[in-house]
Amino acid sequence: MYPVTKDFLGKPAPPGYVAGLGRGATGFTTRSDIGPAREASAASGAAAAAGGGDAQNENQKFMKQRKQDHSAGDRQETEDDPSRFANAENEEGLFSNMPYEEDDEEADKVWTMIDSKMEERHHGNRKKRKPDETDNESGGDSATVIEEQLRGFKRQLQGMSAQEWEAIPDVSQMAEMASRAKKRRKHPAAGTRGGERMYRVSDSAVVAGLGGVNNGVDQSISASNSASYSNGQPSAVADQSDGMVTNFMALGQARDDVLRMKLDQAGDSKSGKTTIDPRGYLTSLNTVAVKNASEIGDISRARMLLKSVTKTNPKHAPGWIAAARLEEIANKMSKARGIIAEGCENCSQSEDVWLEAARLNKDLKDSRNASRVILASAARNLPKSVRIWMAAADLEQQAGDTKAQKRILQRALEYVPTSVLLWKAAVGLEEPDDARVLLSHAVELVPQSTELWLALARLEPYERAQKVLNRARRAVPASHEIWIAAARLEEQEGADPEKKLVSRIMLKAVASLAVGGGALVSRSAWFEQAQQCELDGYPITCQAIVAAAADLDFDDDDLPADRVEAWTEEAERMLTVSEGDGGAKCVATARAILAHALETMPTSVELWRLAADLEREHGSATDPSLRELDDLLRRGVQHCPQAEVLWLMAAKEKWIRAGDVDGARVVLEEAFAANPDSEAILLAAVKLESETDQHVRALALLERGRSLQFASNSAEKTAPLLGTARIWMKSAVLLRQLGRLDEALDIAKQGLRAFGTSAKLWLIQSQLEVQLGRAADARQTLSRALKSCPTSVDLWISAARLESSATHFNQPTRARAILERSRVYVPRNPRLWLEAVCLECDSPDANAGAEQMAAARSLLARALQECPKSGLLWAQAILLEPRAQQRKTKAVDALKAADSSDPALVVVVARVFWAERRVEKARAWFERAVRADPDYGDAWAWWLRFELEQAADEKQTQAQLQRVDQLELACAKADPHHGLVWPSVSKDPLNARLSTKDILHKVTQALGSTRQL
Repeated sequence: MYPVTKDFLGKPAPPGYVAGLGRGATGFTTRSDIGPAREASAASGAAAAAGGGDAQNENQKFMKQRKQDHSAGDRQETEDDPSRFANAENEEGLFSNMPYEEDDEEADKVWTMIDSKMEERHHGNRKKRKPDETDNESGGDSATVIEEQLRGFKRQLQGMSAQEWEAIPDVSQMAEMASRAKKRRKHPAAGTRGGERMYRVSDSAVVAGLGGVNNGVDQSISASNSASYSNGQPSAVADQSDGMVTNFMALGQARDDVLRMKLDQAGDSKSGKTTIDPRGYLTSLNTVAVKNASEIGDISRARMLLKSVTKTNPKHAPGWIAAARLEEIANKMSKARGIIAEGCENCSQSEDVWLEAARLNKDLKDSRNASRVILASAARNLPKSVRIWMAAADLEQQAGDTKAQKRILQRALEYVPTSVLLWKAAVGLEEPDDARVLLSHAVELVPQSTELWLALARLEPYERAQKVLNRARRAVPASHEIWIAAARLEEQEGADPEKKLVSRIMLKAVASLAVGGGALVSRSAWFEQAQQCELDGYPITCQAIVAAAADLDFDDDDLPADRVEAWTEEAERMLTVSEGDGGAKCVATARAILAHALETMPTSVELWRLAADLEREHGSATDPSLRELDDLLRRGVQHCPQAEVLWLMAAKEKWIRAGDVDGARVVLEEAFAANPDSEAILLAAVKLESETDQHVRALALLERGRSLQFASNSAEKTAPLLGTARIWMKSAVLLRQLGRLDEALDIAKQGLRAFGTSAKLWLIQSQLEVQLGRAADARQTLSRALKSCPTSVDLWISAARLESSATHFNQPTRARAILERSRVYVPRNPRLWLEAVCLECDSPDANAGAEQMAAARSLLARALQECPKSGLLWAQAILLEPRAQQRKTKAVDALKAADSSDPALVVVVARVFWAERRVEKARAWFERAVRADPDYGDAWAWWLRFELEQAADEKQTQAQLQRVDQLELACAKADPHHGLVWPSVSKDPLNARLSTKDILHKVTQALGSTRQL
């Protein structure tokens, strides 16, 4: 089937045909429709413009015609007119068949109004831009106007050559150039602004380009300068584009001229001397406040606001002050003084305004006279103002005129006789006799002032001071300062050697103020006053205040234990709260509190111990507090004869601090008489005799102890023998130190028959057998000991070491089996795991070092799984790492996983820094280790080894030796007892008589065989 061919296809369009007219399209005309361009006359242009018609008038006519057509009911099609569609605003071709209603009419009126407004707005701009074409633009067609504007450019195209025509860029090139320009505007490069490269021009170049005389400087450049040469070439550079010549020599000459002008202006034309201070010039630049635009804007806005405030309310003093200070901030002092002067006129009754005016006038050349005038006017307006009188007196004081200052204060007291501040200032300027007269008159005028009464009492002699304080107490009955001043007066006079009068005064003061409702009614407030008295040097008054006020704030049903607890807390607070004030502790106040607590509850052993610790810590051998400590402990053991700790403290103070061995022996005899079944007292007496080389007495005391019945240890006995396991052990140890090994072994065996569960007795017996060369017997002893004491870690470690010892059995396999079995009886014990790891590291039967270390690391991994927070195991893990970086990483992991305050771990971290030669860091970590646990002896020994190595450097010998001495003293004070190496050295029989310092060096030597990282 053939398609149907439309009959209009291939035929020309009818005249006036516009495609899509029914859909709202409009027709247009191109150059091909009207022929080549030709110059039209003005008349033809005007006719064309008139033919086009005004869009507004045409719309109005069309709307009126449509309304008439619709009203008449005639809807005949109008004849097509191509000119109707030339204006886009003409709706005739679009909605000619639509009904015209009232809302359409209203909308047309609105748009007509908008069009007229827009036309009026743009009419002025077009008239300014091209006045001769204003009429054409307002009444002609827009297309015709554009054609008229482009006519001149079209004429210029006639003179273009073929090369110029080819040089016109293509559309694609124009698009590319526009894209580049857009990118430059969006992302400007360094030194550019908005895609355009900018260059900074110097001031000399700008001045040179003026070509005339500016600010008294001749900017003309001679022809000789412009013809100068540089390196055989002219120094002027010509710009080929505009023919201008840039002469760099001329620019340099212009710069020199500008600098010369500035120097000439700064000089004195008559004397030839400069007016610039070279020394103070840079200093003066510091006073120049450089403000940015935002700060200047803020100041301007604040100035306007404050100006409005002062105008609307001129009696508002803060507004004037704020306005003056704003100008001061802006460095406009003269304006600030003018504003505050106006404020003084408007607010003459405000002392703040007058004081501000005096302050702002201090910077004047004759500031004293200016401030005098201002303050004199202020005093006339405000004669009752104490601040103004004091400001005037301070002004004279700054000038050094004491007479004028006295005169001003006397005049002020005439107006304000009840001002305490003025009286104090006036009294401070007088001699003691004249001051006494002034204060006598002052207390009559101001009887309620405690300060004036106390000042008068300080100037009077003892008898008259008592009378003054009595008068003051009657005038101000609620003042606690007067009562305390009376007690201080009695202590200062020294007329009361038994301290009864001071105590009586304070008792009466506390009672009267508690009843009368004084300012101080609480116990803590009175204790603070006692603390202040101690700091001022009145310890007797301090003690009296504590004794009088200690029972305040307690109810009658409160138990003595509760009161003692509160007093103990107060005493501890007195020893710590004032430590920040110059490091002074209120020892006398704390001592008085504890003394009162001991009077209330004398049977408290804890109170006696705290009091003894206080005296021992804050006393010395040459201080009377040593006798006070002895008296305190004597009273303590009298009230608490069963307190072993008090007897031992008393004996130790006699022996160690006083060096009185006989006195210590007497104290121990009395203690043993009061406590016949005390093991601690008996062993203390044995230690005293053995340390003083009285071995016969020590052995006799031990023999006596082995024959006594001790009720505390009766449950441990397995046979009807006397004594205790510790006494039997000390007996064997003493005999071992004396070299009587067979007797010591017999004593240990006898003790084990009575105390078979004593792990230390088993250890002593095995060690004696090893020392006597009976290793097999020692093995059997340890085997039996492990059956009796399967949970003793020391026994398991001793048995493993005996088996692995190369001098005895050299059987590491059997040692491994012992340690495996020990972890069954004592699970999760870091020491047993560490011993197993060390056995693998030091085992001589390993095939190679790599296999040995691999086995140790594997065992250590199992140990860390079972004991993940053990510092000992983490320290060993760090030591097993082969490289420094791996050790640092492992150290970080260890500090996160384990306790960061574990001394063993901290010591290993310090050794890591030591290996890296980071001396200060290593020293800080060693100090951290001994602070974490002062009883850990290995930390002290490693630190000493570190300091001794640093002292080997000749440049730091003196400083390092001082550090070593301080370290030895600190270690002796800490008296450590634990560690991995320390116990084996300190408990060696050969080192039994050595001091802590000697043991420290011994341990350091033992650590010398240990490889440093």
